[in-house]
Amino acid sequence: MTDHSAVFNAHPQYIESLYRSWQADPASVESDWQAFFKGFDFALTSANGEAAGATATAPASNLQKEFAVVNLIYGYRDRGHTLSTTNPIKKRKDRKPRLDLADYGLTDADLDTRFVAGYQLGMPDATLREIIERLKFLYCGNIGFESTHVFDKEKREWLRKKIEQRNLAPDYGFSLEKKKRILEKINGAVGFEQFLATKFVGQKRFGLEGGESTIAVLDAMINRAAETETPVEEVVIGMAHRGRLNVLCNIVGKTYEQIFSAFENTMIPDQSYGSGDVKYHQGYSSQTQALNGKKVYVKLLPNPSHLEAVDPVVEGFSRAKLDILYTDDFDRLLPILIHGDAALAGQGIVYEVIQMMSLEGYNTGGTVHLVINNQIGFTTSWEDARSSTYCTSVAEVVQAPVFHVSGDDPEACVFAAELAVEYRQAFNTDVFIDLVCYRKHGHNESDEPRFTQPEMWKIIEKHADPRTVYNQKLIARGDVDEQLAKDMEAKFRADLQARLDNVRQKPLPYTYQEPELHWKALKKTTDDKDFQESPDTGIPRKVIDKILNHLTTFPEGFTPLPQIAKLNEAKKQLIASGKIDWQLGELAAYASLLLEGRDVRMSGQDVKRGTFSHRHACIIDANNYQEINRLDGLSEKQGKFRIFNSLLSEYAVLGFEYGYSLSTPDALVLWEAQFGDFANGASTIIDQFIFAGESKWQRMSGLVMLLPHGYEGQGPEHSSARLERFLQGCAENNVTIANVTSASNFFHLLRRQQVRPFRKPLVVMSPKSGLRAPFNLGEIKELETGNRFRELIDDA
Repeated sequence: MTDHSAVFNAHPQYIESLYRSWQADPASVESDWQAFFKGFDFALTSANGEAAGATATAPASNLQKEFAVVNLIYGYRDRGHTLSTTNPIKKRKDRKPRLDLADYGLTDADLDTRFVAGYQLGMPDATLREIIERLKFLYCGNIGFESTHVFDKEKREWLRKKIEQRNLAPDYGFSLEKKKRILEKINGAVGFEQFLATKFVGQKRFGLEGGESTIAVLDAMINRAAETETPVEEVVIGMAHRGRLNVLCNIVGKTYEQIFSAFENTMIPDQSYGSGDVKYHQGYSSQTQALNGKKVYVKLLPNPSHLEAVDPVVEGFSRAKLDILYTDDFDRLLPILIHGDAALAGQGIVYEVIQMMSLEGYNTGGTVHLVINNQIGFTTSWEDARSSTYCTSVAEVVQAPVFHVSGDDPEACVFAAELAVEYRQAFNTDVFIDLVCYRKHGHNESDEPRFTQPEMWKIIEKHADPRTVYNQKLIARGDVDEQLAKDMEAKFRADLQARLDNVRQKPLPYTYQEPELHWKALKKTTDDKDFQESPDTGIPRKVIDKILNHLTTFPEGFTPLPQIAKLNEAKKQLIASGKIDWQLGELAAYASLLLEGRDVRMSGQDVKRGTFSHRHACIIDANNYQEINRLDGLSEKQGKFRIFNSLLSEYAVLGFEYGYSLSTPDALVLWEAQFGDFANGASTIIDQFIFAGESKWQRMSGLVMLLPHGYEGQGPEHSSARLERFLQGCAENNVTIANVTSASNFFHLLRRQQVRPFRKPLVVMSPKSGLRAPFNLGEIKELETGNRFRELIDDA
């Protein structure tokens, strides 16, 4: 049956009047109500054993009560999560959810009355008491479902069926093997943290204690993703420091020995280049084998301490893989973002990334957001960290459902995890899991939390860890005996000790993906000689002529706007004189790379036209308003030119493009600021990723930043890209900064990004009024083979 949200707010007497109207003439009410009353009448018929519909009669008081129960059911669906038992260490705050009988005109005297309204839950002719018990079981247990803000009826109905038609056993009907798997993952998570705590006392690790169910959740996600109709082949994860070491070992597949070496400060050969970074910032890639035997690539991207900054990087990396490897099949790659509750609510980058979900240039087919909600941010209590009821309220922006779940109930966590993956695969949209847990220690292991939250830690210090809680539940149900749990714990600890004693762990052999092989073929630059002279980046004259002819010829049947036609004629005259302007030099560089089979991606605000109406990479037909890409149709075997006007964001969009640039060295990736002045809105991405990523994490990037720059009387916000700020960030050959004054030299600079045997970020102080200045024109012959980028052009 269709999910009718209108019923929830409707008064029983109003519903009754509509029902009478429907009985007299079904067409007299809206289609939604027609479907609702048809279902209600069917249930009434089944219960009474007589015909209903237009000939049926029922006392008005009975109908009012029936519809009151329907209203009650919708009330629990909408607000039952406010009564759910998801917090393992404290009682819920009274949110006054209006779920008392009196709120619906019902009383205790109605509890044992049978109502056909129970058909909504698949239990027709049930007593009100039974209906309420079922509603509390489904919506007020250790999972709270928040989904009525989802507008799409199909999605709401899908969720309702999954929730209300699930196995009603307290253990969700999980097999014994599945429970043992959950126990194994929880045991590994708890045991890992306890081992580090005893062997490396006082060292920072930002442990997962209190939130160890996270490991069971991620394990369940990967296994369920591998079982879907189109199995997921790759999982890309972004997360902060909390629990990262645990995830690296118990999910991503980094060996325990590698982790222990980081604690022991033993040099690991493949991590010896550059400055390096702390162990809880590092990334890792592996192949893991799902329970059904399928191999899944799992990647945890590196990140800095700037919370949530990695979010757009994950999305950009994922989009690149979807474009390059998975032919835009969203079902084959799953992005997972792991948040902290305080950061999710407090960091604006989260909102920017969420807004990307359905945008053409940034869609990744939906992201599963997992919140490790330990109810505190460093020393800040949740009451001081947000104004919203939940830390996940940002989910409402894109109508993403939220599953609030107790971290002390691993089975509920796994159910929520599998449901989240299924929802994402079914609808290719975002979904959130709010895993409510706690933090056993302070912000790090040497921090004292009792200075600021003494009452909270008085509860936590007496609270059993999730493994103990789950062990006791399994033993009480007779699923396992006490000895099995003890043996599992002892075996894992002995195994860790063996690793620490230099007995190597053998991970699953890793098969490199094609883009990864291309990265491995590049050289790491540590010598100034690599930068002293640019390679030949010229192209044959025949290819130049083909490109320029293409750029000044409209497709057959295309009618340009009069202004575009006029500009095009001017371009033809310029080419005839043997010269090119900035637009032609730029687009010719992209076209030449496309003809070599490379891809080009550009995004930013207004980039299709260009802030200064100079690029016109895409133009619109004056008659049918269809848009064409100027660089399509160069060749049947050409690379793809992807250009997108971005949302009005610098931070998230630049982070996205940086992530995209990490996926393959064979695509030129560019971000253009509307004005260079606005790049400071993305300073976290510039400083922490673009300028320092290779040194910290050994990850090269060839990202290009185009920053319109020039003091031309437009005031303090439209004049400077802050050249000095970028020059200050240059060190140890980490980035190229360029101020180009010739269209032909700009052509070579862009091509050089792909011709060099290595990749470095490029920051260009691009012109504004100079885009059309005669002194910035270039000679066509300067594009020919044998020419290269000129690092310095003498005034003479």
